[in-house]
Amino acid sequence: MAKDTSSRKEITGISRRDALAVLAGVAVGGQAIAAVTESKGAPAPSRGPRRFRVRTLTAGTPIASFTDPGAIESTLDFLAAARRRFVEAGYEVQTIRIAVSSLLRDGSPRERAEALPRIVALDRLVSARGALLNIGPVFATGQVDPSLGSWAKQLIRETRATNFSVSVASPARGVHVEAVRMAALVTSALVDAAPDGVGNFRFAAAANVPAGTPFFPVSHHEGTSSLAVGLESANLVADAFAAGGDPTEASERLRALLNAEFRPVEQLARAVAQDGQRRYLGIDSSPAPSGDSSIGRALEALTGRKFGDASTLQACAAVTGAIKSLDVETCGYSGLMLPILEDPVLAARAAEGRVSLAKLLLYSTVCGTGLDVVPLPGDTSPEELARIVGDVAILAVRLKKALSARLFPVPGKKAGDVISFSDPLLGASKVLPLES
Repeated sequence: MAKDTSSRKEITGISRRDALAVLAGVAVGGQAIAAVTESKGAPAPSRGPRRFRVRTLTAGTPIASFTDPGAIESTLDFLAAARRRFVEAGYEVQTIRIAVSSLLRDGSPRERAEALPRIVALDRLVSARGALLNIGPVFATGQVDPSLGSWAKQLIRETRATNFSVSVASPARGVHVEAVRMAALVTSALVDAAPDGVGNFRFAAAANVPAGTPFFPVSHHEGTSSLAVGLESANLVADAFAAGGDPTEASERLRALLNAEFRPVEQLARAVAQDGQRRYLGIDSSPAPSGDSSIGRALEALTGRKFGDASTLQACAAVTGAIKSLDVETCGYSGLMLPILEDPVLAARAAEGRVSLAKLLLYSTVCGTGLDVVPLPGDTSPEELARIVGDVAILAVRLKKALSARLFPVPGKKAGDVISFSDPLLGASKVLPLES
């Protein structure tokens, strides 16, 4: 909930996570370890080459049906202009994205079937402009529909840029029991929807994820037209943690650095949103990583230990304490992302046996976004997947925070198998066991 390649190879202007989506189709809300306050003499914004990228400019757009391309076309025009302004200001913008109203959240099987060709048509429109689309949750509550898996597989195979989710928990209803089963069913169905199982990059189970979250695949829209910003800022975490030391002091350094770097982003984004007559929702302060911007490396710089060792939880909490207490307007997850296969250090630690589902769930208690791009055995049953998704959902409800589960069963692989991909965007690792 989604990038440049490690060699910065450009694929239609799409970022590393989202390039995977294209190739497939062709996060305690965080309390600091200690109270964190802005330090005097905070660092000034970087001059010259920036140490972070704009991962996404995400425009929320209300639609009444999937048959109205006019709203999408005008949004694409807005995003193209917004991208130009950010680039002119010296920012690298990896993706532009559109999140539309969740028309299928409570849809029937018939309504989903009728909507599919219309979604495919919108996908072609969006793809032609180098953008990405999110249609929001396609199920939240109701009777279990066994046909959803085949529908989701067809959607992935017939689109290039469309993302979607299943809402498995909400503040109002708690855990959506039927939706947990549906999310597991879809994950299982998508294992063979695209080579190497990458169809699951465009789908996730979303628990308590608010509207306006800029990161895909869990994004969805409510209300009037909006703009939200997501950043790739793991290198800034590495800079703040390079000196190591006490986690509370490191969290203070990180908060000061992020405030200094993000204020100009916020100022520009507010102006862009105002000129486009859109609500400005804020910055998702989640420090998204990539091949050359590793959150795993940043955490290890603070602890002096390998990711997964004792003290990793403290480092995760130090990050969350900073990104949850910024002076800028924040939105979405604003939590620590730990995408196993997309971060070279995290992928390596998983291969070393230092990462498990239980540890990732533990880290999610002080950060987010839950379980992201976690390699599992390809034959994991829907029932087993439902148990994992259910754990994420109950954790989100009990802790009153946004989490998601983007699970990645690898076709033909079992626990402990070494995995490597012809796609250079995915890191070599090992399949995690379901039990540890």
